Amino acid sequence: MKILIKKATILDANSKHNKQTKDILVENGMILSIKDCISDVEAEIIEAENLHISQGWTDLNARFGEPGYEYKEDLESGMNAAAQGGYTHIALMPSTEPCIQSKSDVSYLINQSAHNIVDLHPIGALTKNRKGAQITEMFDMHQNGALAFSDDKHSIANANLMKIALLYAKNFKGLIMSFSSETKTSEKGQMNEGLTSTKLGLKGIPALAEELQITRDLQLCEYTEAKLHFSTISTAQSVKLIREAKAKGLNITADTSSYHLLLDDTELESYNSNLKVNPPLRSLTDIEGLKDGLKDGTIDAICSDHYPQNIENKKCEFNRAEFGMINLETCFATANTVLKDRLKLDQIIAKLTTNPKSILGLNTQTIEEGSLADLTLFDPSLKWTYLEKNIVSKSKNSPLIGKEFTGKPIAIINNGQLSVCK
Repeated sequence: MKILIKKATILDANSKHNKQTKDILVENGMILSIKDCISDVEAEIIEAENLHISQGWTDLNARFGEPGYEYKEDLESGMNAAAQGGYTHIALMPSTEPCIQSKSDVSYLINQSAHNIVDLHPIGALTKNRKGAQITEMFDMHQNGALAFSDDKHSIANANLMKIALLYAKNFKGLIMSFSSETKTSEKGQMNEGLTSTKLGLKGIPALAEELQITRDLQLCEYTEAKLHFSTISTAQSVKLIREAKAKGLNITADTSSYHLLLDDTELESYNSNLKVNPPLRSLTDIEGLKDGLKDGTIDAICSDHYPQNIENKKCEFNRAEFGMINLETCFATANTVLKDRLKLDQIIAKLTTNPKSILGLNTQTIEEGSLADLTLFDPSLKWTYLEKNIVSKSKNSPLIGKEFTGKPIAIINNGQLSVCK
């Protein structure tokens, strides 16, 4: 299979062609040639008015329902949604039933997704059944392909267990991913604690709940001299804590979701249950803090925090609705729309490519002749509207339906395959 990409601006800091506009010929999954002009009558041609190309995008935080919750999202629909959103690599949280907590569970996901254009990277559960009481066989999962360990939205309340997990993973250079929410402080909360929660009469989840957990985990990280990643941070104070810890030399990384950069807690005055997410939508001050953290490198990556929910879990009373929204298909568009005047385009792309790959320990495929073709093509200036009829995900729980965005993926190339986005 030959693919000829015409007049694409390359965004790859590791490539000698970075920020240059070139033709790129891909054949049998390899980059065969990069030149000013290439002609090949046998190749399938991809061209667009403002075409850009980068390494394939990588998401650090997504959930598919298989096994157990296939009615929300199965592997096929999830990978189709990822491809539609421009992703070639997805780190998959273990929030299934049963959860991903053994080497056979990890192998199942890898085998089921083999030969797809999107590569799945299972994240194993940190504790058995994600109950926070007993550590899983992390090393066995690591040996079989698990790239990291997390209990997903179940934060680890037991400080000693977290300490032991960090030390255990350190022995084989494993990665612990921490969701930060002190359980007693956030218990039964429905949205961000603040003026809006008071106005709406909903129990709040204070920013303090996240910040307490981050403070504890930073101290544990310093004590163990281990590596730790903070998933989906949401407050300005969290950014400050992580910034100070990085300045001290702690081996830590962090991500935030794209929708936490766009939506603030006043949106919930609509009582739209699709806005009920965890961590909750925060204040405008927190949004500015997140943007500052992305700009100065405190926050390393932008994730989708893709969380499909079936209609019964969302079309109900707000306090009974489940947390979560889908975002794989809108992650780049959301981030680009809100950050294009704050960060340079190559900085945004690094937080979708090289940075998350580095966090996960994935090989980086530079855009050079002779490299494997692991590529995302996109137009950063294309304006488009997100419509429900175009959603590829099996679930439709998104508050972004009907919104106009700037920037859209055009196609992905990976594993010798091409997928063109709608």
